[in-house]
Formats: sequence, structure tokens, C-alpha cells
Amino acid sequence: MNKRPFARIAALVSVAALTLAGCGGGGGGGSDSGGKTKVVVWNGYEDVQGKNLTALIAKYNNENPDVEVTQLVSSSDRVLQKVLTAVRGGTPPDVAYMFGSWSPNIAKIPQVVDMSSYVNDADWQWNDFYEGERQAATVGDKIVGVPALVDNLAIVYNKALFKEAGIAPPSADWTWDDFRTAAKALTDPAKKQYGWLIPADGTEDTVWHYDAMLWEAGGDILNSDNTQAAFNSDAGVEALTMLQDMAVTDKSVYLDTTNANGTKLMNSGKIGMLVTGPWDLSSLPDIDYGVQVMPTFAGSDAGHQTIAGPDNWVVFDNGSERKQAAVDFVRWLTAAEQVKTTSLATGDLPTRESVGSQVSFQKQLDKNLPGSSTFVQNLSNVKKARPSLEQYPAISEAMGQAIVSVLLGKAEPAQALDDAAKATNDALSGG
Repeated sequence: MNKRPFARIAALVSVAALTLAGCGGGGGGGSDSGGKTKVVVWNGYEDVQGKNLTALIAKYNNENPDVEVTQLVSSSDRVLQKVLTAVRGGTPPDVAYMFGSWSPNIAKIPQVVDMSSYVNDADWQWNDFYEGERQAATVGDKIVGVPALVDNLAIVYNKALFKEAGIAPPSADWTWDDFRTAAKALTDPAKKQYGWLIPADGTEDTVWHYDAMLWEAGGDILNSDNTQAAFNSDAGVEALTMLQDMAVTDKSVYLDTTNANGTKLMNSGKIGMLVTGPWDLSSLPDIDYGVQVMPTFAGSDAGHQTIAGPDNWVVFDNGSERKQAAVDFVRWLTAAEQVKTTSLATGDLPTRESVGSQVSFQKQLDKNLPGSSTFVQNLSNVKKARPSLEQYPAISEAMGQAIVSVLLGKAEPAQALDDAAKATNDALSGG
């Protein structure tokens, strides 16, 4: 399935491989012998997601007899390399489901259609997509895709453990100080029970937990023109110090250095809280859980924030006729009616605010998977996106190493972030 922790940064290919200058648009003519315009969609959907997309394609073909939409299903992890191979051979798909983390690289493929001139049309209702989604689909002055999937982070907590500890469950008014107090109260070394679990393998799974805290403290990853690190600010130190206080001083955090034990330990009653996404809810059948938005930092004007890593439908230019047919299909597929149908059929969060804001829709989603509505409401707290830069994997690596060194008690927040900032600035300057 495509439903996965959105923080994963898939392997990125070199710029040289992406600068496919001189390659033809591929695809040949726009119509087959039957006079229908072909649109080929590459995706990695399986199970309920696959059934839903197949049904939607059938509906579209029935309503548009002059178009024939077909699909090729393969692992989403390999789509970027498959696309590059196809582009070099002059046979790219018309539409492909591609990870948002690939956007800086996708923008360099000449055959990718810049959607800027299309989505500005009123029929698209572009501003109805959540702000973080639109940011993640934008690279410089290009819009390289249309949101296909969105997730976010919130607190998932064990109601029974909170009751046993005699503490009130998380509320929307919680600060990080409240979170720390609760995590400490939930920790019982004799039972090998911890208040919170955090991925501590130094990958992007570690970094995006910190990113949300950084933004809530009022900081940012890079400066406004993406030329220098900004995470080593006072806000960055405040956020990382909070993690240090819980992991090193209170010892209330289970450091998952393999990044493989979260739901297993949560499901067995050994973890009081996870900060995770809606993809984990179906993996918690053995506990009575609740969901609440992330805390805020007292005194910060940034309020509640979270992070999202939207994936996109990317359109390729296979000639004017097929390009227009592909654009039209993507517009229909991502319209509010289809977004609502997809969410209710698959449990995926809605990519459009007009759908997510419907109370009746939230109730239906909760009936299918309790707690989903809180993640839907939390989409309004997606206010920022990670930088759309080719250098981001290097930035993430530097930040991840800094965070883990502090969590393990091997470094102090300010110095660790300064060291990571130096590595970041070297990467941004081409070093």
C-alpha cells in the first residue's frame, strides 16, 4: 500500500541522471485506432487503495467515452527510477504517483508538466488543498504535481495507562511542559514502561518529530531564501532541550534506535504515548487509544503545528492531446467528490479542506477507524513544509545525527545544532 510513514526519504538520483535534455516527449500520437485518447497512470496502490482507484478509473472512462485511462501498478519506491528510464526511452507515463520528497528532482525532468498555468483556473480550486500540500508540490516557480496523499503527526495515547497513572488525558491546551510531566508520570522502570517512544535512528523519521517541535517553538529549518541553516536558533535549542530533558534527565522516553518497535510496544502496553500518524491506528487493536493534536510551547506565538509529507500526481508531456487528457483526469481525480470517496473507502486523510471540514464526513471516517477525525482536524495545523531542495537529504542527515547525539546524552543541544548547521551550510554552498 502507499499508506506509509510520510517521513521516509527515498533514495534520490543524481542531478546528471535527471537532466534529461534532448529526450523526446514520448508516447507518439494522442489516440489509438479506436479514436480514444490514451492516458496511462503509474501507481503503487494495492488492497483497498487499489480497488478504489480502479473503480474511479472505470467511472471516469464511462463518463468520458473519448478517453481511455489505464493503469500500471508497481512499487511506489521504484517509480522515480522507472520514470527516468522511460523518459530516456521516450515513453514516460501520462500520470505517475510520486513521493513528495522527490519534488526537487522531478522539477528537473523536462517532460514533467508545470501545473502552474492549470491550477490557477477557478475550476481547480487550488487553494482548497491544504497549505502544506501546496508548498510540497511547489519547487521555485513550478508546481510539479497535484496532491494525492497527505498525513500528519499527532499524539496517540493509551487511555488505560493514563487512568492507572491518575493523570488527565492530553488536551488541545497541552504545552510541551504538560507533555513532559505526563511522560514522566507514565514511566515505570520496574515494568519497563515508558511515557513516550521516539525513533532514534537518526533518519528522517527522527528529524520530522523534531521539525514539528522546532516550528512550534517559532523556528525554521532554513532561512527565508534557503541559503543558510536556521534550526540552530534559540527556538531550535529550546525544542531540542525539551527532548534532552525527557530522554536524558527524566529518562521517560524509549529511544527506538532500530525504528521498528513503536506500535509493537504501544500495543503491548509498554508505551504511554506515540507521536505518529494515522497509518498506525489500524496497528493498535489491543489497546483503547485516544488521539490529540501535538502540544504547544508556552510563550510561543506559533501555536499548534504539525508536519505533512504529501505525495503527488505528476503529469508528463506526451504530446498536446494526451497531456490535456491527463491534466483533465488529474483534475477530476483530485476534485472534492473523488477526494471524499477515496477517504471513506481507504481511510486516507482528505487532501482538500472543503472535505475535511465536513462534520458528517469526520464522523463517517471515525466510524471506520476511531481517531481519524482528529488527524483530519489536525491538517489545519500543517502550516509549513520541509525545504524542496536537492540538498535536503544531506540536511536531514546532519540534523538527525545532532538530535540522536543529544538524545543519547553525548552532546548538548546548542553545540550539536551548530555542528549540524555547519554541515548544512556546506551542503547548501556546494561543499
